[in-house]
Amino acid sequence: MAETQTEAPIETLLRLMRDLRDPVDGCAWDVAQTFASIVPYTLEEAYEVADAIERSDMTDLKEELGDLLLQVVFHARMAEEAGAFTFDDVARAIAAKLIRRHPHVFDASGRPLADAVRPRDPAEIEALWESIKAGERRARAADRREGGDPLGGIAHALPALTRAEKISRTAAAYGFDWPNAREVVAKVREETDEVAEALRVGEPVALAEEIGDLLFSVANLARHAGVDPEAALRHGNRKFERRFATMAARLEAEGLDLAQTELDAMEAAWLAVKRAERTA
Repeated sequence: MAETQTEAPIETLLRLMRDLRDPVDGCAWDVAQTFASIVPYTLEEAYEVADAIERSDMTDLKEELGDLLLQVVFHARMAEEAGAFTFDDVARAIAAKLIRRHPHVFDASGRPLADAVRPRDPAEIEALWESIKAGERRARAADRREGGDPLGGIAHALPALTRAEKISRTAAAYGFDWPNAREVVAKVREETDEVAEALRVGEPVALAEEIGDLLFSVANLARHAGVDPEAALRHGNRKFERRFATMAARLEAEGLDLAQTELDAMEAAWLAVKRAERTA
């Protein structure tokens, strides 16, 4: 059924999902899905939103945001069928959270505060945000009888690099942190030395553990530097892909087959690509 003149777009989307999940007249694939089965699609859509933003492609971003919204609607519909919560409950919960986490903008009823009472320092606002989140985590831990684990609210399904940043940020909210980025750099060097020692000894289990410690320290360094480690790594991946493809094209233009080219020749071509980028 097409969208009616009086039906808001979000209502159309919710109705379409209800129809797709109808056990008799709906889509068999949609009906068969569960929360767990569509998690990979939810994660994929979130990454595609990030990719569209990094490419500054507003056309793709509009489409990818729609795909991500569909995931929210899909999960909410399954929850409603199970009698757990509805899409409106999801919207109300996030609205309440926004009010609760922005006491410098809204009063308890959600009305904007007078401009004169709002803090303007981003660092002060971020510290307030983290303090409120820490309080929420403590309350959830008490409700769930998690033994008061201060890190218990950090999702295990996050990408490891993102989760490392969130773990270290949460620990920092309790005061467990390095005082500045320079000391984190020293920690990264220390962990690099320990990786080198594990390589020398040749113990695979110890080596994997030391590399994990190194990556965790790098995530801490990114946090101190104000850099999103996941975004930085995505950028690094794209840079490597671009340079590698250009290197391969350069070798091909010289009549060389990448698979048969010696490392020295590849390294020379790689350095030439980097020089060309710097002078472009």
